[in-house]
Amino acid sequence: MTYCCGILVRDGLVMIADTRTNAGLDNVSTFRKLHVYTEPGERIMALASSGNLSLSQSVRSLLAEGVDNPETGERETLMNSPTMFQAAQRIGRAVRQIQTMEGKALEAAEVEHDVAFLFGGQIKGRALRLYMIYSAGNFIECTIDTPYLQIGEHKYGKPVLDRAIKFDTDLYDALKIGLISMDSTMRSNLGVGLPIDILVARRDTYNPEVNYRIEPGEPYFQDLRERWSTALRAAHIAIPRPPYRSPG
Repeated sequence: MTYCCGILVRDGLVMIADTRTNAGLDNVSTFRKLHVYTEPGERIMALASSGNLSLSQSVRSLLAEGVDNPETGERETLMNSPTMFQAAQRIGRAVRQIQTMEGKALEAAEVEHDVAFLFGGQIKGRALRLYMIYSAGNFIECTIDTPYLQIGEHKYGKPVLDRAIKFDTDLYDALKIGLISMDSTMRSNLGVGLPIDILVARRDTYNPEVNYRIEPGEPYFQDLRERWSTALRAAHIAIPRPPYRSPG
């Protein structure tokens, strides 16, 4: 299991991903799920994955090596895509190709082969965008009305984002809220855990402003977790108790 979220606000993009993978209680491993691709001053792209690890790694390798386009003769990679939309299409095609190659064998072995991606970034002269690509290769785009997307174990962190994230939220407030969402997920599901990889990309800069890994015991994240728990306890104590009583 995993949890990744992407938040697209007026000032830029935040992406957060945990690193835990497990195949049972006694087989827990750490793998990077958030990968950042940059051409300084020209483009920045970030790809986060959930689901079957072997498939997501194969998709990333295919996107790096490229696929020949028979119509243009071009070897298409993620980094030579002219637009973010076309890059998202290439990810979708790579997902379908890997599913065609591996899906039936995995299904016959009763191995889950779902995979999903968050893909965000900006190419110079074009809009900053954020997509979610599904296991079938189709995708949706983040909007101003709902300026975040999630993959993996999303249900525990979603209420935090629903209540707090707006398109005009400050970029670093968005990072803080995203980390609270991650903490809420970690507390409710042991399949999600540290380290956590984070990316902050400011609009029209084409470079990562923050590309950082939060390790266990990291002071800020530990303080955030404790403050959030304290704030929740104080909030419920401050709310009056329900007045409901049974008649008689």
